Amino acid sequence: MAFDPPSDRRSIEGLRAIMANLRAPEGGCPWDLEQDHRSIASYCLEEAYEVVDAIENGTDRDLCEELGDLLLQVVFHAQMAAERGAFDFDDVVEAISDKMVRRHPHVFDSDDGRDADGQTAAWEEIKAQEKAERGKTEDGVLDGIPVGLPALTRAEKIAKRAMKVGFDWPDWRGVTAKLREELAEVEEAILEEDEAHIREEVGDFLFTAACLTRATRLDGETVLREANEKFRRRFASVEAGVRDSGRSWEEHTLDQLEAYWAAGKAKE
Repeated sequence: MAFDPPSDRRSIEGLRAIMANLRAPEGGCPWDLEQDHRSIASYCLEEAYEVVDAIENGTDRDLCEELGDLLLQVVFHAQMAAERGAFDFDDVVEAISDKMVRRHPHVFDSDDGRDADGQTAAWEEIKAQEKAERGKTEDGVLDGIPVGLPALTRAEKIAKRAMKVGFDWPDWRGVTAKLREELAEVEEAILEEDEAHIREEVGDFLFTAACLTRATRLDGETVLREANEKFRRRFASVEAGVRDSGRSWEEHTLDQLEAYWAAGKAKE
């Protein structure tokens, strides 16, 4: 059997109808029918990263498309939950709407003139209260930080939690001093040729670098993505230089390759 596509494709109801058809036991899509929450979990991450890429490198049209892909993941999970009788899309919408109202009392309850920092503190307080009411108490300061986060983001969150109880440097100078200390320990481990020690010290160095992004009020993932893109852009100048020279990579010295790099950097 074949389903008629919904006439209204600009409403969430139309998208929900499409997903329901894809999951229909008779006439649905075989691939969609085989999926469960766990099997498509990775797509949420993938689509979220593609949204970020569209924001940083794409057009408004790209962003519109990627947001749609991410929305589809929400609808997909809600449809599967509805089939189990757990919850449906309306429940998801109600839950997030209630949460936004509850966590913004200065907007929906009283006008207390709260600034951004004050709102961040209040958000965390309300969040902790909500967890306590649901019986989700956290015994440790670092409990509840998702292990599935990107390592850099998780490191920043760990450092931020520690900071809240006073376990922190007074300012960024303390972090940079610690970075120099950790780098010296990396060099020492490399000289020892001890792989386990090198791994440990490099990890300590990277964690401290994450503390520096927090201390300077930067988002580590954003900063690192920007650095990745800058390297990619400048390395393209190196590739162009090699290509234009008519010689292979092996026929170039490191100084020559770095000259191509410098030329590309100067153009920026």
